[in-house]
Amino acid sequence: MSAAGGTRNAVGVDIGGTKIAAGVVDHRGEVLVSTRRETPASHPAAIADAVADAVAELATTHEFGPVGVAAAGFVDAARSSVVFAPNLAWRDEPLREHVERRIGRPVVVENDANAAAWGEYRFGGGRGADGELVQDLLMLTLGTGLGGGIVAGGLLQRGANGAAAEIGHARAVPDGRRCGCGNRGCWEQYVSGSALVRDAKDLLRSGDESGAALLAAAGGDPEAVEGRTITELAAAGDPGCARLLADLGRWVGEAVATFTAVLDPEVVVIGGGVSSAGELLLAPARASLAENLPGRTHRRPPALRAALRGNAAGIVGAADLARAG
Repeated sequence: MSAAGGTRNAVGVDIGGTKIAAGVVDHRGEVLVSTRRETPASHPAAIADAVADAVAELATTHEFGPVGVAAAGFVDAARSSVVFAPNLAWRDEPLREHVERRIGRPVVVENDANAAAWGEYRFGGGRGADGELVQDLLMLTLGTGLGGGIVAGGLLQRGANGAAAEIGHARAVPDGRRCGCGNRGCWEQYVSGSALVRDAKDLLRSGDESGAALLAAAGGDPEAVEGRTITELAAAGDPGCARLLADLGRWVGEAVATFTAVLDPEVVVIGGGVSSAGELLLAPARASLAENLPGRTHRRPPALRAALRGNAAGIVGAADLARAG
């Protein structure tokens, strides 16, 4: 077991809709070692077991102190329970208690997008042109759903009940697509990795020739399409997949314009698995932002960039929040 860093190290655990990622993080925000588990999404107790198993594995090689758990759901003000999760079977789940009992260490629970926003703010894309930390940052995480995180005045904004920045569940389209939260037309249904895959499947079912390469990559089965395949083909020059990402990028730009009207951030960071598309997503997003920003001829738009910490942002942020208590 390595003693380097000792209890200055903390563990961050990021629980998403399909995977659990965990890592030992030092005080500089560097991930020293990591591991992954599949998310048993329909079994809350099994999720806690998987987290404990991942933490136990990390403890075989490194010393660390507290554990921060980034959870894909509404987390209460005490950073203890997941009140509701649209894409997991958590309903008033006392996650901190269940994980602490299994691992015997102090645990802090935070919304996954909040944790990612804090990780990016402290150790990633949260710096201005002068290299200093900005005071106001908005993060959107495009994964199974759409998460949001807000740093205002240098502080993570959690709201009165711990449920601030649930940007994915603000209404974008009246009477639009049904969302897992119970409403219709939420931003998540148009700005997420799931939305990208859904649109790709619709394209293939339509028989449009622009989806030929993607259909071939999916073995001729539209239901087998994966988001990463869309990104890979787009990067290789496939016009149909590039158009799918551009369409998603336009939705991203509209969302950023809408929330910039409320928050006026200096920097907007795009994270989650879809952010790996880079400029294939960000270039159309910036163009859409410029077209839709209120007062656009008289104000500077926020800098729009991909998360520098990538998929590690949630782990890094959760660990840093746990270290701070």
